[in-house]
Amino acid sequence: MKRVMILGLIVLLLISASCSEISNNKVHNVGLLVEGTIHDQTWGKSGYLGLLKIKEELGVDVFFKEGIDSQFAVNAAVEEFSNNDVNLIFGHSNVFGKYFSKIHDQYPDIRFVYFNGITHDDNITSMNFNSHAMGFFAGMVASAMTTTNHVGVIGTFSWQQEIDGFYEGAKYQNPNVKVSIQYVNSWDDIDRALEIYDQLKQNNVDVFYPTGDSYTIPVINAIKEDGHFAIGYVTDQIEIGKSTILTSTIQHVDRLYLKAAQLMESGELSGEILEFDFKEGVITLGTFSELVPNQVQQEVQHAVERYIETGKLPNEIK
Repeated sequence: MKRVMILGLIVLLLISASCSEISNNKVHNVGLLVEGTIHDQTWGKSGYLGLLKIKEELGVDVFFKEGIDSQFAVNAAVEEFSNNDVNLIFGHSNVFGKYFSKIHDQYPDIRFVYFNGITHDDNITSMNFNSHAMGFFAGMVASAMTTTNHVGVIGTFSWQQEIDGFYEGAKYQNPNVKVSIQYVNSWDDIDRALEIYDQLKQNNVDVFYPTGDSYTIPVINAIKEDGHFAIGYVTDQIEIGKSTILTSTIQHVDRLYLKAAQLMESGELSGEILEFDFKEGVITLGTFSELVPNQVQQEVQHAVERYIETGKLPNEIK
């Protein structure tokens, strides 16, 4: 009789554990933390659109907070989210890796996801865009379209993979092109970014690749006013100026947000570093300006297709 009772208790415990596991996998509500604002028309906005996509697809409640740029602010926001039954929290930049690593043990039932970092743990996942290739294709277009033989990057930080990629792509397309690169060292310092733009313009740069957040659109507007060319960044920015934006390098953050939620629901969102690229459909090129010759468009599109198929960029194929 005792053996039967013990076996029954074991079965109940196994069922309870199984139900708990299922419950933990189920997305309840979702939260988003943004360092800056969701109104920047680039990176911040893309995160908010991802949040809305999860809301639409999974039918859960979503919450977001802007200006979260310190450990104290993260701690307070996560506690508030937890009280609202949020069990999936996105930190919308790589800085959130260090913030989440200090508090994740206090919230074992919450899955923390952030972007483009190397920190991970049992309930912390880094979802990384492999952005080298998108920069390469942007460089190809810029190099093909410059009339001064001088293109420029208004970068944010030197670790951005797309900047090295841009240099390589521009040089692949035209070994004689000059590539100038300067760094704002802030995602949002508009004044500094415009100052760099003026310096590059004075040095005869006529195609620009601004790779920031809040400063990207003001810089593109200045480029448009001066009659030069730009490569859009993160979102498809062709509507800003069809005679200004040659194409855009798009990171479909909304698709990646939904992917994370779906992986969580299926129990496959592990605590590791996950990488995504053109092959997964989360990075693409945007609409080409009609000013870009068909021959150039076709060459770049063929290079993208071959990269998806082989994993090799044009300069890696012998």
